[in-house]
Amino acid sequence: MRKPNVAILGATGAVGAEFITLIEEREFPFNTLKLLASARSAGTTLVVNGKKYIVEEAKPESFEDIDIALFAGGSISKSLAPEAVKRGAIVIDNSSAFRMDPEVPLVVPEVNPEDIDKHKGIIANPNCSTIIMALGLKPLHDLSPIKRIVVSTYQAVSGAGKEGLEELEKQVSASVNHEPVVANILPTTSCPKHYPIAFNVIPQIDIFLENDYTKEEMKMVYETQKIFHDDTIQVVPTTVRVPVYRSHSESVLVETESSVSVEDFKAACRTFKGLQVKDNPMEQIYPMPLYTSNQNDCEIGRIRKDLYNEKGMNFWIVGDQIRKGAALNALQIAEYLIEKQSF
Repeated sequence: MRKPNVAILGATGAVGAEFITLIEEREFPFNTLKLLASARSAGTTLVVNGKKYIVEEAKPESFEDIDIALFAGGSISKSLAPEAVKRGAIVIDNSSAFRMDPEVPLVVPEVNPEDIDKHKGIIANPNCSTIIMALGLKPLHDLSPIKRIVVSTYQAVSGAGKEGLEELEKQVSASVNHEPVVANILPTTSCPKHYPIAFNVIPQIDIFLENDYTKEEMKMVYETQKIFHDDTIQVVPTTVRVPVYRSHSESVLVETESSVSVEDFKAACRTFKGLQVKDNPMEQIYPMPLYTSNQNDCEIGRIRKDLYNEKGMNFWIVGDQIRKGAALNALQIAEYLIEKQSF
């Protein structure tokens, strides 16, 4: 089997670090590996599989002779992804830059792997919340087409990067020591107001749009429709930041075309790759972010029928948004390309 020459853009960030961890864990096959980052991080030494690599500054020429480029996300994707493609690389991008481009497949490998083959050089990773929800939706959608979704997310501070994590830690420490609590990051650094996240929940992720939904919420709408190839699916989201370090949780109410039994849905989830069913209310068994952190699979539970609509199904799904919601999803796409030898 031919092994690709691989580059990781954003190797020194949280998603880049997760790429490296997963490459080691999964024994991801590569011929050569190049680690790239901003000029500020260039020169950093990182170790992969026991070998030291010097992080290089990312430039267009960095992608010469690269087969697969894993982009960890950020605004630089918009300028460097086309440059990488020009030089023959396939880019798997974690940013939002290309997700809604009709020429770019938006892929969750367990849900729509066939779309990978339609790429023209760039393949987009969905938003982390969309990925986690899509894993729960797919086995239900296969039983009966989805018509409407009402979803509320409970998103960890690591979704706001290492700065979000550091702010939560500082605020918890300040609170327990009766010191002033300083908020500089959340709900988003671009907002004029910032609120404490310690011992609080903030019903805003990203900026508000003209329709009073946030950018994060509308990503879930449009990305879900694109992944399932159905722009008639109604998605009504509320995204919330919670004082959890890692792993996003989501409460999802789905209306399907016809009625599906709880038993059939659970059975479908048990055989669905990427999902683990944790559902025994009488024994208090259900998914929680503390126990899904650093895990590859998402966990689904609290599966129950809508009280008033026979076509409605409720579930609770939790997954590590840095792992499955970002790095792992992208790496699985790369593994598909390697298995098919289509790079």
